Amino acid sequence: MKISNLNGTPDLHHEPGSDLFLSDAVVAGLPGPDTEDEQGQLGGNHLSRFVTLLVFHIAVLSLAYFLSFELRFDGDIPEYIQRVFFKTLPGVVLIQILSLRLLGGFYGWWRSVSFADLVALGRAVLVAIVLILVADVLFFPWLLIPRSVVLIDGALTIIFLGALRSLWRFTREHLFRYVGVDPAQRSFVVGAGLVGERFIQQLHSHPELGLHVVGVLDDNPRFRGSFLAGVPVIGRVSQAIDLAQIHNVRHLLIMSNSLPGKRVRDLVKKCHGEHIDVKMIPSVDEILGGAFQMRIRDVEIEDLLKREPVQLDRVAIGEMLRGKRVLVTGAGGSIGSEICRQVLKEEADLLILVDRTENNLFRIEQEIRRCRATVPIVASMADVCDLAQLRPLFEQYAPEIVFHAAAHKHVPLMELHPGRAVANNILGTKVVADLAAEHRVDRFVLISTDKAVQPTSVMGASKQLAERYVHSLGQLSNSTAFIVVRFGNVLASDGSVVPIFQEQIRRGGPVTITHREMVRFFMTIPEASQLVLQAAAIGSGSEIFVLDMGEPVKIVDLAREMIRLSGHTSDSIKIEEIGMRPGEKLYEELFAEEEEVLDTSHPRIHACYQRFFDVDEVERTIAELAQSVYDPREVILRKLSEAVPEFSQERELVGANFLSQSEPIAQLANQSENGSPS
Repeated sequence: MKISNLNGTPDLHHEPGSDLFLSDAVVAGLPGPDTEDEQGQLGGNHLSRFVTLLVFHIAVLSLAYFLSFELRFDGDIPEYIQRVFFKTLPGVVLIQILSLRLLGGFYGWWRSVSFADLVALGRAVLVAIVLILVADVLFFPWLLIPRSVVLIDGALTIIFLGALRSLWRFTREHLFRYVGVDPAQRSFVVGAGLVGERFIQQLHSHPELGLHVVGVLDDNPRFRGSFLAGVPVIGRVSQAIDLAQIHNVRHLLIMSNSLPGKRVRDLVKKCHGEHIDVKMIPSVDEILGGAFQMRIRDVEIEDLLKREPVQLDRVAIGEMLRGKRVLVTGAGGSIGSEICRQVLKEEADLLILVDRTENNLFRIEQEIRRCRATVPIVASMADVCDLAQLRPLFEQYAPEIVFHAAAHKHVPLMELHPGRAVANNILGTKVVADLAAEHRVDRFVLISTDKAVQPTSVMGASKQLAERYVHSLGQLSNSTAFIVVRFGNVLASDGSVVPIFQEQIRRGGPVTITHREMVRFFMTIPEASQLVLQAAAIGSGSEIFVLDMGEPVKIVDLAREMIRLSGHTSDSIKIEEIGMRPGEKLYEELFAEEEEVLDTSHPRIHACYQRFFDVDEVERTIAELAQSVYDPREVILRKLSEAVPEFSQERELVGANFLSQSEPIAQLANQSENGSPS
């Protein structure tokens, strides 16, 4: 892979989406690939480095062996002992070389030495001592090697090699760090800690990356005045711009999860004005999450909206999922696929993937198989509306937990095709929920949306009826815990506002919004999925849980931030207001007025309680809607309004003139606000 320096052309921005890669295992201090050998092979000098190391070790080991005799005999070595030295020197050095090579004692010379390297060195020397003593006693007793000499030799070997490695590290980190450094390579790291220290060590060892860290910023006072890999912690994050000007810094490297999204937004905005490049470093959670490579990456919109990391009760989630058979509908969608990834971490007994979209199902199945997950998986291309397709899955695999994430979510498309919203979102939910009750599933979890509250769209009304049916089942069921989890928009889901804006920016604009005052709640896909699992673990049945979405975000502000992150200005990429369309609201609500809101054991999960819905009445309503799935659009809208009183029918119908505009229907739908999770 080609890695470009920052001080020339091409630079870090020479390709959209380009990243700089380092071994995630090395940065995290975990067992990883043979970094030294890999670098040597890439540079074509692996053999020369090995020969250099071999000659160096032979010289140091020979010196240590000679000095061990000198120390043992106080500098007056008898003549016959001198003969023992010369006879045994080749064999002793050979055993030590082999032990060092096989047990990792050779590694680490071309990068910063770590405690793990010193442990490997000590282990290799200890094994060599044992082998030498065994060989002396069993095979060459006539050589008469003083055993104290062998022990002294081992101690000297550890001291010499350890000291030389430490000296090499000090030389690289302190004496030669800024030799020939271009000012354009000077960088700050935001966030002190173990991963930050490992990361800085790797940058010192890889000058080809073109980044030289001259200071660390952290708000924790305990780090003030300390050093990370020889780099001083020089101030607080709020001082970043002032300190960058003092130290002539051109790059800011932010540890992911070290700052909340609002502070990242403010920092990016200030750095943009000072022409300081900002990039993100994955956190230890991301590194340990299974990705083979970690990357220094550009700041993404998720970083600007990120909140404090979710603290999960892993014990409760593990108890819920471990050894259980889990079925996920909509498994290929944004939320469904992430729930599958989270379930894999909890050692479930079986994971059943259900999705009617061939490509989505294939993609998530292949991803899971590439991970070599120990959890067996079953991929079934089935439609949640088709009882005949789903029943065999329940009969054959007997799922114990069901996450129902399958849904139609795009607001304008559902306005055009309300029959599909009724069929998939209402009837599909009823089919899966009824099967869960029939087969006495432990937990059934419905993924819902804030658009179900005071709905003005077909999609929102259909999801409210789905909520109502699941809630009514939960009030009667003694065997299955029926749980609803409601939340707002998720970033970067299929068809959501983020990828739409990205595509519009890529085309050169304009970025289209429907109203400058429109606001939405946003949450990242992993955060939403983790909280869904937490809510499922908390729930005992018949609850509607609502996730804490944080502060609402203006869509126009989101557009401005994305334009700025792409390297453009408001002059080069225009924002165009195209007007609200049927089904859209200026703002979304998480709770209905009549709902009672209570806290739960988790600070980001709230519970709301509705009035009792008679399941028979809800079933009659759904049955009437089922009869109208293929009726004219106006008939379905009227019946939805009768079933959901809050659903407003005072909306302009999308007629032929509207559909004849230049944009195709699919694009028309995609340019709306972000839909509910799928």
